[in-house]
Amino acid sequence: MISRVVRTVILAVLGLIWLVPIYLLLANAGKSVADYSGDALWEPGSIGALFANVGEVFTGTDVPSGLAATALYALVAPAIAVVLGAAIGFAVIVLRVKHGFFWFFVIFCGTVFPLQMMVLPWFDVYARIGLFDTQGGMLLIYSVVATPFSAFVMRNFFSGISESVFEAAVVDGAGVWRIFTRIYLPMSASALAVVFILQATWVWNDLLLSLILTQSPETRPVMPLLNALQSVEGGGPGYTVILTAALIVSIPTALLFLFTQRFFQRGLALGQY
Repeated sequence: MISRVVRTVILAVLGLIWLVPIYLLLANAGKSVADYSGDALWEPGSIGALFANVGEVFTGTDVPSGLAATALYALVAPAIAVVLGAAIGFAVIVLRVKHGFFWFFVIFCGTVFPLQMMVLPWFDVYARIGLFDTQGGMLLIYSVVATPFSAFVMRNFFSGISESVFEAAVVDGAGVWRIFTRIYLPMSASALAVVFILQATWVWNDLLLSLILTQSPETRPVMPLLNALQSVEGGGPGYTVILTAALIVSIPTALLFLFTQRFFQRGLALGQY
């Protein structure tokens, strides 16, 4: 009984610590620039001021265009990576391609080196071949970076499926493409959902690649645009507008986890389909 109470108290304290920054963000996003003060950080704001700041974000900053570009990258690139990762896992585990583990190892090596080491070579290559500051270039790089993790998860998932599934499909006359799209992909829906959610969240929150490989507001994701608001001196937006922009940027990923939590929970136990 005592251990249960102690555990509950510890979890409650940790939960409050995690909620404090969210409260401060909400409280100060609902204030006007004139009302914002370091001495009144803990005082709640008003709904009217919050909506006024929201209007200022959408009319006076580049955040809306960044949201549109980021939504494109966060939806398309993880979807491509999920399909490629599933295909790699299917080829290595189910089809047993020659030297399959070697090729999987080569692909997975993409996660060994930190992005900070590769971003400058990528910038040089993108500048030479005309992919710098293009949406196609960002979709390509995000898909490439997300594919190794997707391949790792899907390889582990497919290794838990009995070989008799593939053998039975072959006996029934199904081809490889049909087996992959009609049997293995539906069976791995929970694992695919987990990979997509995690990679979409990473793409949405990325700052390094988007800061180096983009320049114009039309192609630049929202995180470097949000960072630029904090760097503006003089005539830039006030702190409350910046906090409101940060709140708006945080909502999509929160909603993604909220509406997909059922798939996420099922996908954490890979092999349950």
